[in-house]
Amino acid sequence: MELFAIPLVFALIALVAPKSKVNYVGLIGAVVSMVVSFIHVANFSPDQYVSLFAPDFMLPFGLTFKMGYDGIGLFMVVLTNVITSLILLSNLNREIAHNRAFNALVLLMQFGLLGVFTAMDGIMFYIFWELTLVPIFLISYWFGSADRKKPLMKFFIYTFVGSLAMLLSFMALGTYSNSFAYEDLLAAQLTAKTAFWVMCGFFLAFAIKIPLFPFHTWQPDTYTVSPMAGTMLLSALMLKMALYGMVRWMIPIAPEALDTLSCLVITLGMIGVVYAAVIAIKQSDIKRLFAFASISHVGLIAAGIMLFNKDALAGAFIQIANHSLVALGLFLAADILERRMGTRNMYDMGGVAKLAPKFGFWFAAVAFASVSVPLTSGFIGEFLLLKGVYNYSWIVGLVAGTTLVLGAVYTLRAYQISMFGAPKMEHFADLTWNEMLTFFIIMLIILVVGIYPQAIIDFVGPSLDLTIESVKGAKVIVQ
Repeated sequence: MELFAIPLVFALIALVAPKSKVNYVGLIGAVVSMVVSFIHVANFSPDQYVSLFAPDFMLPFGLTFKMGYDGIGLFMVVLTNVITSLILLSNLNREIAHNRAFNALVLLMQFGLLGVFTAMDGIMFYIFWELTLVPIFLISYWFGSADRKKPLMKFFIYTFVGSLAMLLSFMALGTYSNSFAYEDLLAAQLTAKTAFWVMCGFFLAFAIKIPLFPFHTWQPDTYTVSPMAGTMLLSALMLKMALYGMVRWMIPIAPEALDTLSCLVITLGMIGVVYAAVIAIKQSDIKRLFAFASISHVGLIAAGIMLFNKDALAGAFIQIANHSLVALGLFLAADILERRMGTRNMYDMGGVAKLAPKFGFWFAAVAFASVSVPLTSGFIGEFLLLKGVYNYSWIVGLVAGTTLVLGAVYTLRAYQISMFGAPKMEHFADLTWNEMLTFFIIMLIILVVGIYPQAIIDFVGPSLDLTIESVKGAKVIVQ
């Protein structure tokens, strides 16, 4: 229960705290949540399921108040609390951090995300899924750039349509199940045709949120007009809801349609890998470049999930963590450049590495992590995903492998243009203490996971085994 109470309590405190101290209220709330989640990890066995509100009880219309976690859910809970803490830490000395509404909304977003990753009832999952849209939309709308209205309206419409499709899928499932509890939905026997349409509803919601090609058009503009904290929440956490949803809900509930849709989803993922990478290479706006880079990376993760075997899913979860951390670091670097230089155009930058050597070092470290050099978390994550798609089809594996080359091109190009060359200004303030600490923690986690990825594999492994077995054991009822 404390997992949910802490962000809500601190959100309320943030609304009345003095403006000079509210930035610390938000950060302390996120850090306390993170510490509590670590305590849950210390008391958790990877092969168990923990109910957060025992006993579970029934609500009207087949709803159940059922919240809990297994290894997959707790992994996402920890990731959420760590990333939220880093987002608030990186923003600690900025003007936005002294806004009461901002801190309250970030903590409300954290609350919604925790609900998404622990909901074990379909309608509860949908409610928390929708709840997360409110704070991120308000953060981007209230604190975004002047031209934010049109992109945010597009973002809202896209996500609303996707959410409606997912709700329709849950409603359809309700006619085949005694309740919306997770185990009852898993036990529902669907015809191949019904499973296909149910999975399509989930897929539309998740494909928009990830986003997968061609449902990605809202993303670059929304990332660009949002404040740094909003962009971080969108890229490092919000899209992970969809990847998690594919593993937890979409495939296990409608496994009868997996073979039918897997080829389509993998194809769209591979198109996104190449298409977004090529577009990223052509960008001069450093924030948009990293936005397209995000599309490219998550396309490979989505494709790996559709394979639904142990190695690919383990690689997907490692890459989920890696993508969150790298996205956080890259967007922080882009924001530092924009704030210090007054532009996002890389060709108006230059010489920063000489003027701010600490920033130059940490930006380079995150850039190398982004291109998945050995000993970083991205290396083993992408290796397992590429291995999986290559075993699926060597042609698909060849296309997926271009992410290594294209990723290096656009990432190192962005670093070279912005950090070297003739200085465009006489002075560039180096990293503040909180910015340096954020970079340090990001890289520390990336290196620890890169050196010992087995920790994550062992943690989520038993849950993945059970999920995979439930899909393999599914039987199709022929009409």
